[in-house]
Amino acid sequence: MTPADLALVTTTTATEPQARALADAAITERLAACAQIHPISSVYRWEGKIQHDQEWRIDFKTRGSLVRSLTDFILDHHDYDTPEVIAVPVTGGSAAYLEWVAAETRVM
Repeated sequence: MTPADLALVTTTTATEPQARALADAAITERLAACAQIHPISSVYRWEGKIQHDQEWRIDFKTRGSLVRSLTDFILDHHDYDTPEVIAVPVTGGSAAYLEWVAAETRVM
């Protein structure tokens, strides 16, 4: 497994319980090896107005081959009309950690 075979997928939710539930569900399905949940302050334009909201960001660690499945899972389980889902490739990291991510996710 090389770093290029892995990805970091990010989304946000309105509340910590929603973030925890989404993270638990994705990990239960083995679409991600782990998820880190962070409180954040977001500024964005929505329906023509600048919005300022407290949100919870979830960073999922997964296989590159699972990005589409994880994205679909997030979209199916999210309550936002247009949830953020962004995937970036992993370009490096601890070999042992990267192998652990691969071992904890399903092979597609």
